[in-house]
Amino acid sequence: MARQLLFIQGGGANVHAAWDNKLVEGLATELGSGYEIVYPRMPEEDDPKFVLWKTALLKEVAKLNDRAILVGHSIGATILVHSLAEEPPKRTPAGIFLISMPFIGKNGWPSDEITPKPDLGARLPAQTPVYIYQGIADDIVPAKHAELNAKVIPKAVVRKLPGRDHQLNNDMSEVAA
Repeated sequence: MARQLLFIQGGGANVHAAWDNKLVEGLATELGSGYEIVYPRMPEEDDPKFVLWKTALLKEVAKLNDRAILVGHSIGATILVHSLAEEPPKRTPAGIFLISMPFIGKNGWPSDEITPKPDLGARLPAQTPVYIYQGIADDIVPAKHAELNAKVIPKAVVRKLPGRDHQLNNDMSEVAA
């Protein structure tokens, strides 16, 4: 049976079909046939709303087998971890991978919908490893967001990738490894 991987897209006009699909294709190529990648289109992708996305992604998480892998990109990563912190999954994920994730809170991005959580990491499944990937050349989410996220998720392994942009230059080799 293939291991399941849920990929939550970032936000913006046509991101699912024109941008993040390349990340999903890269993961599929790197991981090979032993993985089943679930890539749902999030509602109102051009203007992400926390409650709408949380509802949609938690429905997807509930369908997964135990030890599935959760991957989020950009605001999708932020919504993923905040959703899991508010409503822990019934099945334990094998790993949570956060790519180019904006930090919500002081020195990060403001949000009227997401409450900053200084104990965010403590609210995530305790036995699930968390990885943060950040391109140093990201002109959408500044690289400092990786450190800000690591402060609230202290168990996270942070991997800063030199020369990589917001889409990690569509190279998912480090994430797949």
